[in-house]
Amino acid sequence: MNQTITTVLFDFDGTVFDTVEGITKSIQYALRKHGRDATLEDLRCFAGPPLVDKFMEVYGVTREEAEQLVTDFRERYVPIGVYESSPFPGIRELLEALRRAGKKVAVATSKPQTMAELLLERAGLRELFDVVVGSGGGVNNDAKWQIVTRAMELCSAKPENCVLVGDTKYDVEGARKCGIPCIGVRWGYAAEGELEAAGALAVAETPEDVKTMIKAGDST
Repeated sequence: MNQTITTVLFDFDGTVFDTVEGITKSIQYALRKHGRDATLEDLRCFAGPPLVDKFMEVYGVTREEAEQLVTDFRERYVPIGVYESSPFPGIRELLEALRRAGKKVAVATSKPQTMAELLLERAGLRELFDVVVGSGGGVNNDAKWQIVTRAMELCSAKPENCVLVGDTKYDVEGARKCGIPCIGVRWGYAAEGELEAAGALAVAETPEDVKTMIKAGDST
């Protein structure tokens, strides 16, 4: 990367944590309450994006119907699904390397902030983040660019010194609206070619690749 990166923002679902099992099973639970069914593989697209918007996009339901589906989703996700998750291999080492290099590190996620904080604490990763910003009110429906903007403000970071690391087109598009680049990660939930088509600056195969791209330990 040509610019000096001082602040690294991370998406959560599909980037820091593998949360797809709990999310897809809880989406499936909600759909079945409304007489719909889908395979868990078909529901991978729900891991990460704002759920109300995603229900409307995939199933053509009204906003009111989508909001009810999210309420039903949370019936299973809050007590069970949120715990069907774990950090991706190599994430801790990446975060530790970034901090050793003097970078500010933050989470910028559409996931409800309380849930992101809970999972990071349980995994012993919360202390590695300077800032955690998520959606408020227990519903992940804030726009990605709004969340990224709040995280940048809390980090006192300028766009020219930031990068977002994320796994879907929503991350790339949200970063672009904030005037910052996005490094896509291959280990997340994007469809093949999605990150490249969205305009990701680069696509990392592993957390080690992210460290190299950001030049942790080398600010030039």
